[in-house]
Amino acid sequence: MSTKYCFGIDVGGTTIKCGLFNTDGNILDKWEIPTRLESKGANILPDVAQTILEKMDSLKIKKQDVTGIGIGIPGPVDENGAVDMAVNLHWGKVNIKETLSELTGIPVLAANDANVAALGELWKGGGEGYHNMIMVTLGTGVGGGIIINDRILAGSNGAAGEIGHAHVEDAIKDPCNCGNCGCLEQVASATGIVRLAREELSATDEDSVLRGGKISAKVVFDAIKAGDIVACRVAERFGYYLGKALAVFACVTAPEVFVIGGGVSKAGPVVIDYVQKYYRQFAFPACKQAVFALATLGNDAGIWGAAKMVLQ
Repeated sequence: MSTKYCFGIDVGGTTIKCGLFNTDGNILDKWEIPTRLESKGANILPDVAQTILEKMDSLKIKKQDVTGIGIGIPGPVDENGAVDMAVNLHWGKVNIKETLSELTGIPVLAANDANVAALGELWKGGGEGYHNMIMVTLGTGVGGGIIINDRILAGSNGAAGEIGHAHVEDAIKDPCNCGNCGCLEQVASATGIVRLAREELSATDEDSVLRGGKISAKVVFDAIKAGDIVACRVAERFGYYLGKALAVFACVTAPEVFVIGGGVSKAGPVVIDYVQKYYRQFAFPACKQAVFALATLGNDAGIWGAAKMVLQ
């Protein structure tokens, strides 16, 4: 019996990450190609098709031996594999599933990139061994993905899991990137942590290593590890916002595990300590014992999750 394969593709605004897997769930090769955004992103799917077909040709893989292609896109993807808009790719409405399948002659499944990354972390990363998970990605923004019984929860239009845009603070009057005000992203992302740090510094004259230099989430968490009191208050506020928000989401999805990823998570277990503290305080009793874990797949989570979509 010949070996069967699948491809996992993760489309980002700068690069497209690609993975070749066998249907036993082993990664055989991974590589990247640039994301060409000119001409309103018209080259993106043809480039994906070309790199897949070239890889198949170089390895003498026949189309009948490829089970499918999974692809994650930075935008809400509906149940038909279509996206109404992916602003980071300069796309309007595109049916990813139909277009890429026509270009390759291979079945395609498409989903939001954060949801796909969450599926990857559930399969082979921080959520391995569980079946119900919420993933939180703390980077420039706050991304999320929800997995219920091993399946991505996408909702009617693919926008489920956009936890970064839950409203958590009435006092914030400047708009989030989504257009609303007071979003979780504005207080729990890397940029949100900087916002909280500046607020704390302006409210006190206390000595702090945060004064006089460039503030970043990394600087804040490094200062916490050094015992800086102001930085610790920043982390308490960050943990309060995120922990309380996750307690609300848990009432709806009852996850077994929360997986924390993104650049902020590189600070390590100290991030979880602050979030878990407030989660335990606010969570519904039946949900209080959900486990917290750090993501482990890094930038490969998307290709693993895209492959898993095909293999389910």
